[in-house]
Amino acid sequence: MRSRGDRKDLMRLFNTLTGKEELFEPHDGKIVKMYVCGVTPYSSTHVGHALSYVVFDTLRRYLEFLGYEVKHVQNFTDVDDKIIERANEEGITGDQLTDRFINDFFATMDRLNVQRADSYPRATQEIPGIISTINTLIDKEYAYPANGDVYFRVTKSSDYGKLSHRTLDGMIAGARIQVDENKEHPMDFVLWKSAKPGEPSWESPWGPGRPGWHIECTAMALDQLGDPLDIHGGGHDLVFPHHENEIAQSEAFTGRVPFTRYWVHNGLLQFGDDKMSKSLGNLVSAEEALNRYTPDALRIYFLDSHYRSPLSYSSDGAAARERSMDRLRQALKTVSTDGESLDPSSYKERFLLAMDDDLNTPQAIACLFDLAREINRASESGKSTEVAQNTLKDLGSILGLTFEDKNVNSADLAAKPFIDLLVSTRQQLREAKQYDLADTIRDELTNHGITIEDKPQGSEWQYEFNPNST
Repeated sequence: MRSRGDRKDLMRLFNTLTGKEELFEPHDGKIVKMYVCGVTPYSSTHVGHALSYVVFDTLRRYLEFLGYEVKHVQNFTDVDDKIIERANEEGITGDQLTDRFINDFFATMDRLNVQRADSYPRATQEIPGIISTINTLIDKEYAYPANGDVYFRVTKSSDYGKLSHRTLDGMIAGARIQVDENKEHPMDFVLWKSAKPGEPSWESPWGPGRPGWHIECTAMALDQLGDPLDIHGGGHDLVFPHHENEIAQSEAFTGRVPFTRYWVHNGLLQFGDDKMSKSLGNLVSAEEALNRYTPDALRIYFLDSHYRSPLSYSSDGAAARERSMDRLRQALKTVSTDGESLDPSSYKERFLLAMDDDLNTPQAIACLFDLAREINRASESGKSTEVAQNTLKDLGSILGLTFEDKNVNSADLAAKPFIDLLVSTRQQLREAKQYDLADTIRDELTNHGITIEDKPQGSEWQYEFNPNST
């Protein structure tokens, strides 16, 4: 599909910094410099991670479709209190731990059809640049050393709080702040942490230690992309304090305001009423989800809600998206080349207008289903569907969809007669109004990855995707 390079001036993105949608215009008009905050690799990739990186992968795909060249950088925070703690628990080095979970992250993203970034800098590999950045901030009096630590002086940043739309007084009133005699102000944040026994450390002008969380992103973004950035992305939970602090130190270091033209944040994945997070212990691993559902179904699930809205994850919701993907796949099964050709141009335009509107993927997905429905109707009426089906595939690819069939292995096929028997028995129980027994059969089949849909003509069943089934 040809790009829309002639219509780049239509795309709008919501900018967290200004609190409104803005026309998207990269600094040099051609290359989009996009930095996305990456994971802290101390445990397996979960579906909350998957949501965020599917969102930014889709943004990147659409920007490239528009004709932009995207330089995409995503970091790994590979030195952190939790990394140190878990590595010590397992009796291994921090590098061994992070290498394991970085490999897990890549394997998961590859399965989800998330394109790899151009580079993945790691904090531990950027220590000289981080130290140099801190030195410059000290020289400019934006930072100060204190007993082996180095802190950023928030009172020297006149607009500190502008991303999260807070004031210093409001931050202090609304936070539990530990008293630290080394700090000039309670909200000053650490750039360099002095070494503690048993922790990894690097030599610095202030003594051995390691970088703070926020400074690493400033150093890596500037080293990899230069300033200004066009897009800085991450989950909404990073707005404060991480991105707020990053703005302060980056603009102090470079003297450029704004340091990033568009701050883009995705809503968080929830499990019930709570945010899904490692600290709450309510995670669903991405591997578990991918072992039950196709990557396309999960991408549809994540993108069926606007990227800035929170999304509640459930197995029922994922299974419903799998059935939805079946409808899209079915529309591509039979290609009709005879008769009048179905014109998909209106659907394409609706799709693109939705994507222009702050990446409105729910509306874009609705357009795909409308086009699939029209393809089915056209096929039944003898129209040619080839052009429309190619359009469906092309538009779906912008969302990262592959339309690949679900895998069913030989063991699944061997079980088919027995599943048919159970479904038939369940139907007979329903007709006899023995609903408890019928529900027991349904629930047991569901536990084994088999969903049942009751229709007027009878019950139909299908496998949920399970590439590891044997």
